[in-house]
Amino acid sequence: MKELYELFVQSTGVCTDSRAVFANCIYFALKGDSFDGNKFANEALEKGANYAVIDDSSMKVSDKMILVDDVLKTLQQLANYHRRKLGTLIFGITGSNGKTTTKELLKSVLSEKFQVVATQGNLNNHIGVPLTLLSIQAETDIAIVEMGANHPEEIAFLCSIVEPDYGYITSIGKAHLEGFGSFEGVIKTKGELYDYLKKYNKTIFLNNDDALQKDLLKNYENVYSFGNQGNTKVKLKNTHPVEVIFENSALRKMTDGIEKPSLLGIGVLDEFTDSTTVVRSNLTGSYNFSNIGVAIAVGKYFKLPPEAIKRGIEKYVPTNNRSQIINLEGNTIFLDAYNANPSSMSAAIHNMLTIESFDKKVLILGDMFELGKFALTEHQNIVDLVESHPWKAVFFIGENFAKTSTKHPQFKTFDEFKQAFSFSQFSDCLILIKGSRGMALERVIL
Repeated sequence: MKELYELFVQSTGVCTDSRAVFANCIYFALKGDSFDGNKFANEALEKGANYAVIDDSSMKVSDKMILVDDVLKTLQQLANYHRRKLGTLIFGITGSNGKTTTKELLKSVLSEKFQVVATQGNLNNHIGVPLTLLSIQAETDIAIVEMGANHPEEIAFLCSIVEPDYGYITSIGKAHLEGFGSFEGVIKTKGELYDYLKKYNKTIFLNNDDALQKDLLKNYENVYSFGNQGNTKVKLKNTHPVEVIFENSALRKMTDGIEKPSLLGIGVLDEFTDSTTVVRSNLTGSYNFSNIGVAIAVGKYFKLPPEAIKRGIEKYVPTNNRSQIINLEGNTIFLDAYNANPSSMSAAIHNMLTIESFDKKVLILGDMFELGKFALTEHQNIVDLVESHPWKAVFFIGENFAKTSTKHPQFKTFDEFKQAFSFSQFSDCLILIKGSRGMALERVIL
């Protein structure tokens, strides 16, 4: 590994796709169900890669090809070796919902003071995490590494590569039930991040209002907490509007109105000892309040001044179909179509119910994937929740929702829905669009 690492340090980075090779990189010939990167190793060298790491001896036709037993394992080992060589602090994040939003908020806040690297996109698995680590430069102060999982023991494995110094679980919900086998399986796997941090007495950031996570951390002292219950570093007081006590400061969640941030936005009023600062986030949904809360807590922990925390939160704008607010044909669209599971779907619906500035509300909901034997029950639970409240209109899309019992229109495919739906049917409505990534419900607005 030492020899390979010396080659890595002299290179411009690593690449795993022969179509995206860049000059002087090291190409890792990964294999998948339908491809074998070994077959493209020579092409990668011709395109400018310094070396190609392969695990098929029959493909070794150049001295610049490095033969190993397992390319993926070598990539992971190199990433861990690099991590240990660096003085960079590593912040690990996992959770059922909100990982990417939290990661981006933390990056935005911490970048006000530090050199920060964070997971790109959703590269949060056994391949993406090593690539994130290998993107860390010597001058990087803090790296924020998002870790995802859909099977037991995945987080524990990723922690063995990342070796995080700090950690935070955004939430533990009903996601990937098919792979985890049960909600208890989700709890155990997400909790593997805390297991690692506790083993090495590392600092854990905790949403103190989350009873499940509090239970996972009972009797553990190295916790930096925020919330509205108990003795916390950042005190959130849930009232209407929500107030947050930040040491000698008060933070208040605001909704729509004259000194308020924006329609549907979460605003935070910071009343610091000598001044008042209004933080106008670009997020919507009460479930994002904990994401803002941990960004404030982390900023405070790393001794950022209040005005820097404010700037960091305000400059983050959600993209990629996550919590986006779009005005279209006289309606306000809440586009949250990047992904969905029973927990996040329920939270999004409840958030719609809390918004009083619209009399007319519309739901366009798509199937939630990877629920296995729980699929019909969880989709029916969402239907039952929807039917317990009045709506201007509701549309259910997908094979799972088509199997439920409901009074609202059901469409087995997106094409069937598209033929029946038109925004011209509605005006001055608040419309939620949410479904799993595979449903690609951003197509509704195209």
